[in-house]
Amino acid sequence: MDDLDKEPTGFDKQKYYLSRDLKLLTADNYSFVFAKAERFGNYSFTVLVRSNNLKHPRLGLAISKKCAKRAVDRNRIKRLFRENFRINQHKLPSVDIIAMCKPSAIKLSKHEMHQQIEKQWHFMRKKFASRSD
Repeated sequence: MDDLDKEPTGFDKQKYYLSRDLKLLTADNYSFVFAKAERFGNYSFTVLVRSNNLKHPRLGLAISKKCAKRAVDRNRIKRLFRENFRINQHKLPSVDIIAMCKPSAIKLSKHEMHQQIEKQWHFMRKKFASRSD
């Protein structure tokens, strides 16, 4: 067995798995967030957030054709948001999140996009930290 085939020590697959429970799936879920959302944003992304009564955060994506005309660009943005959310899910408060992009997002590199998303998570943790305790 190669060293590449081995799992890192202390790595728990379930801990970083993005299950259906962690996604906003229905129109009612999205409507709930849009009704009374707090907005966080920068020049590339807007994140709408609302507290939920669950013990974990949930992610919804609303990446429009207005933001990214090509499907490959929309899918890239969604993939990077999901990946970043999956990795940071345990650090986030119990909130429902809807991520939207602005046209400038397609020009970002993968690294720049991760940095922008991390900043949004930071502002969200800061804002909702006192509420979750």
